[in-house]
Amino acid sequence: MPELGRLALAIALLLAIYSIISNVIGARRGSPEFIASARHALWAMCAMVTIAVAALWTGLLTSDFSLEYVASYTSTTLPTVYKITSLWGGQQGSLLFWTWLLSIFTSIAAFQNRRRNPNLAPYAMAVLAGVAIFFLFMLNFITRPFDLLPVIPAQGTDLNPLLQNYWMAIHPPSLYTGYVSSTVPFAFGAAALISGKLDDSWIRSTRRWAIFSWLFLTLGNMFGARWAYEVLGWGGYWAWDPVENAAFMPWLVMTAYLHSVMIQERKDMLRVWNLALIGLAFCLTIFGTFITRSGVISSVHSFTQSGLGPYFLTFLIIVAVAYTGLLIFRSGELRSPAEFESYLSREAAFLFNNLVLIGIAFAVFWGTIFPVLSEAVRGVKITVGPPFFNRVNGPLALALIFLMGVGPLIAWRRTSAKTLPRIFAAPVLLGVAAGLVVYTAGIRTWYVLVAMSLVAFVAGTVIVEFRRGVVARRHMVRETTPRALVNLVAKNNRRYGGYIIHIGVIIAFVGIVGSSFFKTEVKKSVHEGQSFTVGAYNLRYLGLSETDTPHMESTTAHVEVTRRGSEIALMSPARLFFKREQQPATRVAIRSTPAADLYVVLAGLDDNGASATFEVFLTPLVFWLWAGGLMMVLGTVVVMWPNVRERAAIAQAVRGAAGEIEEKAPESAAGGS
Repeated sequence: MPELGRLALAIALLLAIYSIISNVIGARRGSPEFIASARHALWAMCAMVTIAVAALWTGLLTSDFSLEYVASYTSTTLPTVYKITSLWGGQQGSLLFWTWLLSIFTSIAAFQNRRRNPNLAPYAMAVLAGVAIFFLFMLNFITRPFDLLPVIPAQGTDLNPLLQNYWMAIHPPSLYTGYVSSTVPFAFGAAALISGKLDDSWIRSTRRWAIFSWLFLTLGNMFGARWAYEVLGWGGYWAWDPVENAAFMPWLVMTAYLHSVMIQERKDMLRVWNLALIGLAFCLTIFGTFITRSGVISSVHSFTQSGLGPYFLTFLIIVAVAYTGLLIFRSGELRSPAEFESYLSREAAFLFNNLVLIGIAFAVFWGTIFPVLSEAVRGVKITVGPPFFNRVNGPLALALIFLMGVGPLIAWRRTSAKTLPRIFAAPVLLGVAAGLVVYTAGIRTWYVLVAMSLVAFVAGTVIVEFRRGVVARRHMVRETTPRALVNLVAKNNRRYGGYIIHIGVIIAFVGIVGSSFFKTEVKKSVHEGQSFTVGAYNLRYLGLSETDTPHMESTTAHVEVTRRGSEIALMSPARLFFKREQQPATRVAIRSTPAADLYVVLAGLDDNGASATFEVFLTPLVFWLWAGGLMMVLGTVVVMWPNVRERAAIAQAVRGAAGEIEEKAPESAAGGS
């Protein structure tokens, strides 16, 4: 199997090189045969990478310790599910998994465009193949997943204890899917610049790819936050860690892109801006991979002892310089005669929204790389902690929430200032009322008061928009209110799905604000049978139990939780010890309700277990962070669902492309004769 895996990766590299050459020749000569051959080469490349993945998975599942990778990241006692997830648990395997996803998405894009976009698709496929070549080069020559050990060990080292968690099966694949799928819209943007076909056809061809990427970046960030919340035992979910930041920045830029392309589709504006955004989003995914694998920035999430940083940095520089050069070269053709007519317009609100999102992304980027810059300039690594990020991004987040409420209610092109009081009366009153309720509840923190007022303001604008649409539809077709609501969303899914996403964002924002400003932390050592209080809860330590398996030992504390004298839960935090790694870990106990999470950590034990130290966090409203994430996912599914008009437009585009190919075929035949 190792020889088969190595051979498959070598063939995949040759196929990717051939695909670039054949695509470029086919595009320049207008030859459908060369383009078809290049497309088949991409599909064959995907098959070869799939064989390599299957070969490595076979080694992992059978504990083939002749493979260095298998010996480094598994053991005979490791549960089977973690043998599967260890494919992306180490350096070489994660790059192979990344390449596999890239080959799958490239194959899907090639299939989708086999009869569409004849002027763009060959160049886009060439760009996708070029990205694949970089990763295949790394897998063939630099970080090889099928290297063999000179002496086969009897036992493997095992997987990092922090990775032995069910979130390992969910978070990395989701985040990698978001990262890698952004390559497709980037490739079509580059193809538009290369071919000179600079209308919005590349945007329409990749709109769902961009939304798909945003969806999985959202899931990846949300799952990563939940993983940190459950596994690290610190009571939080986000620490502004460099690798967390690396996943957050592409999400911000892709969010800006999805808003600004609506202006280009509707007003034929911001062409340069949109191409720059999609290029920036792709470069940030490579930057995130560079951070994870370079070792220049310390992080609990990064791979250690890695020498891949220079290769990724070189690739990032080449991509950024080449793409920027193309953008400058085509800048004259990208100018649009359309201009903003008024600052009181939806396109202006979208532009300000973009500026705030990019401002947050820049602040995160600056805080992430500042330790490296300070060390390079002054010889001292100055760490930038959460206070910097919170201080800078907190006000920007408020501005972003405000713009979310303004954008939907004002018109395209121009809105009269005289109509603003009528348009915004209901949402503003709702926002003021929410602020007064929070103030009356005894909360005086200015940020919380403003945040809750803006959340209610945005909720009001969404309610107004849904009500307006339902009322108009009922007058037109005389439907019941529930049926009118369903049909309204179904026929205008992009618009109303976007509003559902906005609801998800403000729900998550409530969770972030509540959990950030009102968390209670108590650390207490108690003997068996003793109790202590956290907020309205009383916790009584009942004793310990122990389990021992060939893989790990666990010591579990049993804690009875009562409220107002009534038992409401029995919680069991634990301390774990993984035998192969000789490393301890923590298993927290969480009781989650919409009002607050009770989060219990077994922080320590005395020598005989007679007393235990517990660290307990009472975190209000954190439930709504996860609920808001799920609402964003629901809204994204609604946005991506094709409606009748879109299906008809796709069918017409396919027929037009097929006719264009048929017209070109006789011309190329005549040229050949």
